[in-house]
Amino acid sequence: MNFSSHSPFTFSNVRRFIAFRAFFNVRFYYPVFTILFLDYGLSIEQFALLNTVWAFTIVLAEVPSGALADLIGRKRLLVTTSLLMIAEMMLLSFVPLGNSKLVFGAFLLNRILSGLAEALASGADEAMAYDTLVAEGDPEDWPKVLDVQMRVRNFFYIITMTIGALVYSPDTVNSGLHWLGLQVELDQQVTMRFPIYLTLGLGILTLFTTMGMHDPVTDKNKPALASTALKRIQDVSRITLNAGAWILHTPTALAVILFGMSFDHVLRMLVTMTSQYYRIIDLPEASFGVIGSCIAMLGLVVPRIARAMVEHFGPTVNVALVGGLALLSLWGLTFFTPILGILPMALIFVTMMLTSFFTSHYLNQIAEPHQRATVLSYKGLAFNAAYGFIGIFYAGIIANLRDSVSKASPDFTVSLIENEAFRLSIYYFPWYLIGILSLITATCLLHFRLLRSSR
Repeated sequence: MNFSSHSPFTFSNVRRFIAFRAFFNVRFYYPVFTILFLDYGLSIEQFALLNTVWAFTIVLAEVPSGALADLIGRKRLLVTTSLLMIAEMMLLSFVPLGNSKLVFGAFLLNRILSGLAEALASGADEAMAYDTLVAEGDPEDWPKVLDVQMRVRNFFYIITMTIGALVYSPDTVNSGLHWLGLQVELDQQVTMRFPIYLTLGLGILTLFTTMGMHDPVTDKNKPALASTALKRIQDVSRITLNAGAWILHTPTALAVILFGMSFDHVLRMLVTMTSQYYRIIDLPEASFGVIGSCIAMLGLVVPRIARAMVEHFGPTVNVALVGGLALLSLWGLTFFTPILGILPMALIFVTMMLTSFFTSHYLNQIAEPHQRATVLSYKGLAFNAAYGFIGIFYAGIIANLRDSVSKASPDFTVSLIENEAFRLSIYYFPWYLIGILSLITATCLLHFRLLRSSR
């Protein structure tokens, strides 16, 4: 890219932030995420348990990690994040198969390390880049940075989704080897690790990226680094509480987090079930990776649209537009239209991108530099806590629907019962989102009124 001397991309931290987001978040095993766990020998129940552990690890570590970033520096946390990513990938790369307890233990530790890495990265990477603009450039350029970052990340998604699905399949790998003249036959237990190996390579690139970052100085009044462990703990607690109090007394920040949380946890829940939805609308499994890559191509366009929206509309209008798109996509899913059912699922991904862009833009715009990472970590905490709770709620719904379908249609096979329960469960999502948005709107209005009356 050719950037002018006044471009935000002339700053190393900004360029490395974009690279970090691509290397850390875009992983080769995503198109085969669920079946990867199963092919290692785990059950569906273990898969659900492991991802619950992942979510709650993030919840527990989210805010303290943001406070640590504000206290000891963002670079140290991002380097640690990279090392955790490498460790979690090495576990899956080299764990021997055959011993179910050992495999489960490796995946359990993998999910804990992955959750910690997500928590450490959350807020620290954005705060690093944004504070660089505050100290050395123009913070008004942040929408441009988000625009390019999201488009670069989605370009990487296109590559990794396609390659990850291809190298996972032994048939595809063996065909490629035969075309090269190598008479080698690899089975599933060998090829299923290839996306893991490639992601391990991304972890190493992530480490090199974060090692070259530097902490910008934006506030001369920033608290000095504590000299004792006890003092550091006290400082982390103080920063955490101060940031929480600031959010509660800043109506715009509270509204951004709550509305972003409302959209994110509902849409993310549906995204994790994409493969099951595609199966029900009669799409072949071999097409899932290609579809994912095509949807990722939308990410090359959506950030530019989001940037125009923040420049021309206020937060209220943008929240209303996102709400309309979210409800439209949720209602569209309930029709389960063969083939064309891809469209509402694609709209789910578009709405998630808009939610991510708007939340980052508005929070970074109003947060103070000395607590920006902590504020962003509160956002991550809210998002992941909501995601964990909707997972529990959805599991209860599925269990009840499965029993109802089984009693109503005793001749159904287990597969048919599961599919019908899933189909019926989707009808709950539009009404759930309407209820959550109504509750959040009422809460924000009441909170704003109380703050206004107390002044």
